[in-house]
Amino acid sequence: MRKMVFAAAVLMTAAGLAACAGGVGGVGGKNASENGTTAGAGVLAETGADAGTGGFAEAGAGAGAGTEAGTSASPASLTIQSLNASKSPISLEVPFSPKRLAVLDMASLDILDALGLGDRVVGTADTNLDYLQQYTGGSTANLGTIKEADLEAVMASEPDVIFIGGRLASSYDALSEIAPVVYLATDPETGVVESVRKNASIIASIFGLESRVEELMAGFDARIKALSAFSSGKTAIVGMSTSGGFNVLGSDGRCSLITREASFENIGVDAAAATSTHGNEASFEFIVKTNPDYVFVLDRDAAIGTDGAKLARDIVENELVMGTDAYKNGHIIYLAHPAAWYTAEGGITALDRMLADLEDGLL
Repeated sequence: MRKMVFAAAVLMTAAGLAACAGGVGGVGGKNASENGTTAGAGVLAETGADAGTGGFAEAGAGAGAGTEAGTSASPASLTIQSLNASKSPISLEVPFSPKRLAVLDMASLDILDALGLGDRVVGTADTNLDYLQQYTGGSTANLGTIKEADLEAVMASEPDVIFIGGRLASSYDALSEIAPVVYLATDPETGVVESVRKNASIIASIFGLESRVEELMAGFDARIKALSAFSSGKTAIVGMSTSGGFNVLGSDGRCSLITREASFENIGVDAAAATSTHGNEASFEFIVKTNPDYVFVLDRDAAIGTDGAKLARDIVENELVMGTDAYKNGHIIYLAHPAAWYTAEGGITALDRMLADLEDGLL
């Protein structure tokens, strides 16, 4: 009888422990399935059906909408909209909440930094941007430049995801052999502000941080509206000083924010002219002839840190230009953050600085 009672007690104890283990196992399973996400982040791994991302990010197989990042329902991967080597839109599968990021595009690094994901960056390209200097040197690997990647260094950094911009489109296939390549760009037709919002939403969706984007974008639309109201009826030439010369820019690429969204009438080039790379070379007689209300100047040499280059002001303010209404009225605007305009257009902090350059010179 004593043996029977003891056996029954053992069975009851085992059953109780099993029940407790079942409860603990639910938590343990939850923790084990976090895919390495930071505990307590409370972000959502949302599907592309979420209106906040405009359908640009789709959760990977089996992932449900509105599941909390770090729970057992977190997707292992998700599908986003990116570009390929031909600059054509593609669907790209990337790991959800990747831990090791190789970043060869300053606009993407800007967005990752704004989202608080800098600790995941294991390697970057060289940059002159003062607000991103914490990603150069130290334990962060140098992966080359935004125009030429060091493929061996990229491979050695063992990235989960690689970010590039248009300057590295020709290296897309080679980099894709190492890890998925996220290639995003601004679209002049869409506008810089909307391009930043879209690209930030795509990047944020990879980490389940979509809800942060509108907070980071707050105020940009109102600032554009104020600039557009100011520019009504005003003409402008947008130019880039480079290697001692002056190139005029259209509304199809670099600095298009000034004439598309801030709404100055661009009289520097024909509306159908293609000038997206470095603009079209122009003489200073052209500025005199067109006599715009405003001249905006991007100093390319300052943007890329060219040693010994002449300052944009020394190039532009010659005897011819000093006879124009723009000069006499103090309407020659030198963009104060050239590196942001030239190397990081499409970033959140870059956009803030670009708008500030216009506001400080105009409002």
